[in-house]
Amino acid sequence: MTTLPFRDLRIDAHGRLVLTDLNGDAHVAVTPVRAHPISAPDEGLSLVGSHGHELAWVERLSALPEGPRRLLEAELAAREFHPTLKRLISVNTFATPSTWRIETDRGEVDFVLKSEEDIRRLEEGRLLITSTHGVQLQVADRWALDKHSKKLLERFL
Repeated sequence: MTTLPFRDLRIDAHGRLVLTDLNGDAHVAVTPVRAHPISAPDEGLSLVGSHGHELAWVERLSALPEGPRRLLEAELAAREFHPTLKRLISVNTFATPSTWRIETDRGEVDFVLKSEEDIRRLEEGRLLITSTHGVQLQVADRWALDKHSKKLLERFL
């Protein structure tokens, strides 16, 4: 059994996350922040208060009891929006900025790639692409994309 770094965690009537620390003080509007959201999403989670200060540290999300773990997973899912790029349909130019038409796991969308530096290469063929609006798109395995998508993508890598 893992010792909790807090006394209680709940959602209040306004839908805000409330953490009761080990001293019994309640903190309203707590925000969970992953230390390594892409490379190690289960490891290292900071619970940050409304004033921006860390209130508690969770070593491993999966080690928490079911209740607090589910609350935190739901909060994180609401905050972390990372659609997965399934197919690159077209690009308007091979120079940046360029407008990309893509198919994601949430439907087709157009977005603007500001520069090649907004494509982050991760291990095992994964990519993280950031649009000009700050939306981060994931590519689970760039080698598994269809031939047309790979051909377009290679022009920017």
